[in-house]
Amino acid sequence: MENLELVVFDMGGTTVSDHGEVPAAFTGALTQHGIEISADQLNSVRGRSKREAVLQLVPEGLGRESRAEEVYKTFRENLWLRYQASGVSEVAGATVIFQSLRNRGVRVALNTGFDREITTLLLNALAWTEGLVDAVICGDDVSQGRPAPYLIFCAMEAVGAHSVHKVANVGDTVQDLLAGHNAGVRWNVGVLSGAHPRVALQGAPHTHILPSIADLLGLWGEA
Repeated sequence: MENLELVVFDMGGTTVSDHGEVPAAFTGALTQHGIEISADQLNSVRGRSKREAVLQLVPEGLGRESRAEEVYKTFRENLWLRYQASGVSEVAGATVIFQSLRNRGVRVALNTGFDREITTLLLNALAWTEGLVDAVICGDDVSQGRPAPYLIFCAMEAVGAHSVHKVANVGDTVQDLLAGHNAGVRWNVGVLSGAHPRVALQGAPHTHILPSIADLLGLWGEA
């Protein structure tokens, strides 16, 4: 693992269990504001910054940005209510993977399309305390979310990683893999624990597709 410096993990669906809370909160918020969308439209924005995703789903028209901001506020409220109802849990083995990588001298970062407030609520609910990972980068920390590479670059800057050739990106959506490709990371790993199925991830740029993050250490043990 001497060539691996940093692993950047997505949160929802990759390290945080996805029971459909996010798409349900999106659909509910849009419906509350009189906007109907198809499943394909919703699926196309999975993995993006949630604020950007809402704006993309709000129809063109006068006052679109202010309307999108109101929808986003409703989405955040709906999402947290759903997480409170269903509970927040990690994808099996996430904490062990983080600890194992860091014990081997590999830095670990989380990146997410959630804003800082939602992310903090999730981290607290998971009891992922300070020191478990080296950095947490949120959608509101960058000018553009996925598929732009900025979340990954921001994570690299936060931990002092200099070369994308020593960085791995891990996510469960096409947007995650597009961001990893745009960043030029050496390992661009899709996992099947979240939003998008194998056929979708196989159509995106990737180096590996694995059942879940539990399979990562075997991969890097061979790298």
